[in-house]
Order: sequence, then structure tokens, then C-alpha cells
Amino acid sequence: MKSLDSKVNIIPVIAKADAISKTELQKFKIKLMSELVSNGVHIYQFPTDDETVAKINASMNGQLPFAVVGSMDEVKIGNKMVKARQYPWGIVQVENENHCDFVKLREMLICTNMEDLREQTHSRHYELYRRCKLEEMGFTDVGPESKPLSLQETYEAKRHEFYGELHRKEEEMKQMFVQRVKEKEAILKEAERELQAKFDHLTRVHQEERMKLEEKRRLLEEEIISFSKKKATSEIYQNQTFMAMGSNLKKDKDRKNSNFM
Repeated sequence: MKSLDSKVNIIPVIAKADAISKTELQKFKIKLMSELVSNGVHIYQFPTDDETVAKINASMNGQLPFAVVGSMDEVKIGNKMVKARQYPWGIVQVENENHCDFVKLREMLICTNMEDLREQTHSRHYELYRRCKLEEMGFTDVGPESKPLSLQETYEAKRHEFYGELHRKEEEMKQMFVQRVKEKEAILKEAERELQAKFDHLTRVHQEERMKLEEKRRLLEEEIISFSKKKATSEIYQNQTFMAMGSNLKKDKDRKNSNFM
């Protein structure tokens, strides 16, 4: 209830008042009002500033909380049908002031204090809600020196503050963007440097491998030339040997022929 008293008009009511005796009911009313006061719960008080209703409202304020009984059933009492709760031991009439405070509650809310309730809701609760919402949005009724401000002045001040904040945010975003671009450029340059280093390394390795292959090719060509020379020399030597052997065979044959003759 403490969280509600600044938002709505609280009128304490005891329901099912026929469940306890009148003596216990009076004690319960006193206890309930005492707890409301001790817990700082502000309840709606019927206004006493209007002389036409001051007396009755003061009397009704002293009878809070109202003890009420409700019923949808109608019971015939005499020649009338009235809303009441019927028990084996008797009847409790809803609109009988000797039985409950329903009539008093109805009269106070609908007939006597309806306009004050409406005014309280508008000028106190709604105004508090409106002020809190405007303060959340940054609107206030007074300036830095407690000088009253019009809505237009408050709007212009808030507008100026908003555009200042917007400009600051834009500058922060620009600085952040530039910083991120620099960081990205540094990363790209580092990656480029690493790629260039890898390329240079691979180029050196390629040149070294190429030089090794060229050296092997040169040695192989020298071996081929040397082998060709040796082969040519060997062929000449073999031809000379074959020619010499042929000449010797012919001489031997001629000698044998001369011996036979």
C-alpha cells in the first residue's frame, strides 16, 4: 500500500464485516488505522475545508476504515426486497447502517466527495506522475537558480543539450572510426611486411636452388663432354687395333700360303 499511496486515492475498507462482532470490529478498525499510520501509508481523507460538508466529512474520517458487507441476493423484509446475506440466525442487510458501513461509503464516494476525488486524482496523483515522467526526460519546472522555466524554455534547453550530446557522440564515433582505420592499416601493413618477407625468402631459396641446378647441369655437361672424348678415343683405339689385327692376319695367311708352295 505504501507504493500505491502516491499513485491512487486509498480508502481503507474492511470486507465481510459480518464475520466478527461489533466489539471486535471496533478493535480491528483501531488496529488497522494504527498500522497504516506507523507504516507511513497516506490514505484519502475526506476534505473539511468546505463548510457545507466539513462536519459530515470530519465525522466520516473518524469512522475509517469502513466495514462493509456485499451480496447479490435479495431477501424480502416486510414489504420490501433488499440486498442482504441470510443466515440461519438472522439477516444482514447491505444497505442498513446498523449492520454495516456500505451506505456511508457509497454516500462519501458518489454523492459527497466525487468531485474532490477527481480533483485529487488530477492535481496530485497525475501531476506527480507527469512531473516524474518529464524529469526522466530531462524537463524540469525550474532552472539552475530555482528560476521558474516555461515549457518552451525547458524545451530549448533540452534541445540544446541534446544537440550538444549528439555532436559529442559524433566526434567520439569519428575518433573511434579513425582509430580503428589506423589499427586496420597497421595490421594490413604488418601482413604486407610478412608477405614481402616470405616472398623474399622464397625468391632467395629459388635462386639458390636454381644456382645449384645450374651447377649440376654444368658438371653433367662436362662429364658428358669428357665421356664423349673418352668414347671417341676408345673408338679410334679400337679401330686401330682391329686394323692392326687384320694386317697381321693377312701376313700370317700369306706366309702360310708361301710355305705350302
